[in-house]
This record gives sequence, C-alpha cells and structure tokens, in this order.
Amino acid sequence: MRSPIFTLDRTDIKILDILQNDGRISNIKLAEAVNLSPTAALARVQKLAKDGFILGYEAKLNPDMLNASFVVFVEILLDKTTPNVLEEFSDAIMQYPEIVECHMISGGFDFVVKIRCANMEEFRKISGQVLWQLPGIKETRSYPVMEVIKESSKIYLKTKG
Repeated sequence: MRSPIFTLDRTDIKILDILQNDGRISNIKLAEAVNLSPTAALARVQKLAKDGFILGYEAKLNPDMLNASFVVFVEILLDKTTPNVLEEFSDAIMQYPEIVECHMISGGFDFVVKIRCANMEEFRKISGQVLWQLPGIKETRSYPVMEVIKESSKIYLKTKG
C-alpha cells in the first residue's frame, strides 16, 4: 500500500508546509507563495481538508501566561491489558483536560501520558485524584520536565524525488 504522501504533488506539500507555519495566512498570500491563482489555491486547500490531510486549525497558546507551564511525562502500567480494561482506561483518559497526550507504547509500560499543569503541587493532586483513579492502574513512573529544548507538532514534509 502506498503512503498517502505520494498522492500529493510539490504544490500540495508546499501548501501544507506553509499552513503548518502560519494557519492564518490569507488565501491571497498563500496563492502568491505557491504561484497559483487565489481560486486554485483555495480549491487545493479545500481538497486537502476534504481528503483528510488537514485536520483543523488551532492557536498555539503560551503556557507560561496561562499557568500551565509545568510538564510531566508519566509511564503507566495497567494490571492487565484485556480489551475491556484498555477501553475503560482510554475512555477515562479522555475526561481529563490536564492530560494533553496519551500514547499506547510497547516496552515495560503500556502508556505514556503528557500532563500540563501549574506546578508540582498541582501535579501531586492530579497524580492522586486523577491518575491513580484511572481504571486498571498498577504502576506509574513520573518524569517532571526541567527544561523544554524542542517542542513541535509540525510534521516534516519531504518532497518525492
């Protein structure tokens, strides 16, 4: 099966790259940047969204100004990984906005989550009132972040050829 990236041409990839860096760019400026008419550029963006390459747009907020600059990664081991326990755990995770990411992983633990909150005191509350209340929890290991070196949600886009 071919990767979806190969159905894109250079112009589509350039559009996606520009939108990743500036989701608020005007259609006229986008069209100029990719050497298309505004109508053609808009049609391409709409097709990229319709085809699922663009999932949405959001503002990147400053966590320091919003009392959410303390980040902790937590490895989670469940007592068992039966389908019903995994489903209950996954459903429960979705209820807590402090948990900004959750990934099922392989290795010594079942999941790793990323938590954003104000400080260690707030994390301790989240640990006791949220994490340890999740269904199926057997063990956790927490890793408070001392300094963010790089953080991005951008996808590196390579052109073919």
